[in-house]
Amino acid sequence: MRFKRNGSYTLNRKSKTKPNGKKPTAEEKKQYLEAEFTKVRVVDFDLKELVMLPREIDLNEWLASNTTTFFNLINLQYSTISEFCTGDTCQAMTACNTIYYWYDERGKKTKCTAPQYVDFVMSLVQKLVTDDDIFPTKYGKEFPNAFESLIKKICRYLFHVLAHLFWAHFKETVALDLQGHLNTLYAHFIVFVREFNLVDPKETCIMDDLSEILCAPAPPAPAAPSSPASAPSPSSHNHVTER
Repeated sequence: MRFKRNGSYTLNRKSKTKPNGKKPTAEEKKQYLEAEFTKVRVVDFDLKELVMLPREIDLNEWLASNTTTFFNLINLQYSTISEFCTGDTCQAMTACNTIYYWYDERGKKTKCTAPQYVDFVMSLVQKLVTDDDIFPTKYGKEFPNAFESLIKKICRYLFHVLAHLFWAHFKETVALDLQGHLNTLYAHFIVFVREFNLVDPKETCIMDDLSEILCAPAPPAPAAPSSPASAPSPSSHNHVTER
């Protein structure tokens, strides 16, 4: 059984306040943790149930279908703020206390601007998901032996893009009234990669404060008033990690 590998959360782009494209100041860099923003979602169903492998579906097919969908959605989400992610505003691919470097096919490490890094990621993933030898679409064609390792590589790169969106461009996302879409996409992605152990927790730990809020199980009905006690304290790390 082959899935049609696409999907989307409809983006209703509202530009009530045009973003200025400037990088957030230090005190604003965790604006995405504020309760008024974390409570905004575009769906209210159980994401854990959504990502679970159906009994009649092959695991590789499920991973392929979901990974392709996440690639399309994250690419679309990034496109909404891409005009504000420039070589001047984002001179390095950063998220929290981490700087990401690009490694080419020969393993050469390169420091690049955020838009360059994202372009490298999207170009690579586009090449992989459209290669029928890697992501087969014809009935009876087998997935390659290294398929799971490729999925893990793709998901790690897609996480970098999501982390950068929150860290460097959440202000613009809010101005466009798209924070609900970003929150939902992030939570869906994190629940998925956790379900199938696709990204090392050491890689995603820089966003654990957000993950714990957005991926927390929905409260039972009737829902009690939200408590500010659930908000995590800001990270005390001052060092910069290079990856």
